[in-house]
Amino acid sequence: MSRTPTQDNSTDGVAAVERALTIVGAVAQRTDPITLADLSRATGFYKSTLLRLIASLEKAALVVRRADGRYALGPYAHHLGRAYEATYRLTETILPLLQGLVDKGTESASFHVYHDAQSRVCLLRVDSHHSTLDRIRVGDLLPLDKGAAGKLLTAYLVEGQSAAQAGLMLTSMGERDPNCAAVASPVFGPDGDLCGAISLSGPKERYTPAAVKKMSKLVQDAAAEATRALGGRWPSGK
Repeated sequence: MSRTPTQDNSTDGVAAVERALTIVGAVAQRTDPITLADLSRATGFYKSTLLRLIASLEKAALVVRRADGRYALGPYAHHLGRAYEATYRLTETILPLLQGLVDKGTESASFHVYHDAQSRVCLLRVDSHHSTLDRIRVGDLLPLDKGAAGKLLTAYLVEGQSAAQAGLMLTSMGERDPNCAAVASPVFGPDGDLCGAISLSGPKERYTPAAVKKMSKLVQDAAAEATRALGGRWPSGK
């Protein structure tokens, strides 16, 4: 049986939304405006397709075309970011905790959240005081199935594991980058769902057993404090 026109239009509409969001994601990944040619390479879309979808994104103020012809995020993207921030108070709550970890001599502190089925995004970051760092910036997309933070997000959000099953701290050694290591702990919200994961990451050579033990306690304490500040309940009852 052939599909009705309504079904076809619905399918086409979903595909258009997905392509439009892919464009917004590609623009957001850049720290500077992006050309149409670079946007085509980043998304795999033809320029004609990009121009058609960008026209709708411009009307929604999600993307703007600059005078030099390059594209950047529009003012509505900023509005969405402020609305997200107001809802979850993540920066206000978690950034001071990340700074506190680094001030105690840990490796670089980050907060990671689920992005899609393949990736997580670094939402907040404070670089350590060490002279050598791992190269992670706010907004970077990282593998969901690799690294301590990624494995925690996978366990809780993809596999649906409980705290008793997934644990409250994970360590990774050279998974995402052969020269880097990390420890991470989950942060929960008021409904008990996972909000994200706090991680401490840096060069693997500094992750001695003693360092891992110390940072594991510190990152769990920070995650527990973040959970309570966001209105959640830390599973260990701390």
